[in-house]
Amino acid sequence: MRHQKKTVKLGRTASHRKALIANQICSLIEHSRIKTTLAKAKAVRPVAEKMVTLGKKASLHSRRTALAVLRQKDAVRKLFEEVAPRSATRQGGYTRIIKLGQRRSDSAPLAFLEFVDAPHAEELEVPVEKAKGTETKGAEKPKGKPKAKKEKAAKPEPVEKTEG
Repeated sequence: MRHQKKTVKLGRTASHRKALIANQICSLIEHSRIKTTLAKAKAVRPVAEKMVTLGKKASLHSRRTALAVLRQKDAVRKLFEEVAPRSATRQGGYTRIIKLGQRRSDSAPLAFLEFVDAPHAEELEVPVEKAKGTETKGAEKPKGKPKAKKEKAAKPEPVEKTEG
């Protein structure tokens, strides 16, 4: 039985797994969104949320603890100065996983892992009215460039050979 065995091993050694998770979190802090496999996203999410919680405390001890996990000073600085203050009023649930479907090469399930309070998250959400199709019916739709019709290529004329 696997009671109290929470670690997702991801088919890697412990040191490789820790490095992978640290690099994924640093990329998440830098870009606010990463595209990865669903298994990795689920493994990274709890550690990323713990790092944001450390960032909200803003003490020297929490900064050193985050540095021990992430191993990148720039990522820790950005975590404490930009990411954590955005989530100051939120009590947990700092990240979301959005499933994307399967990768073409090996059919691995892909997902986005992103911060909920990221600046780009508001731009991605579609208003409910437009999603349902309740647009105003009298408005004109903007016209784009008309599609050019494909012309059939003219067959080259046969070349006559002249003796000379």
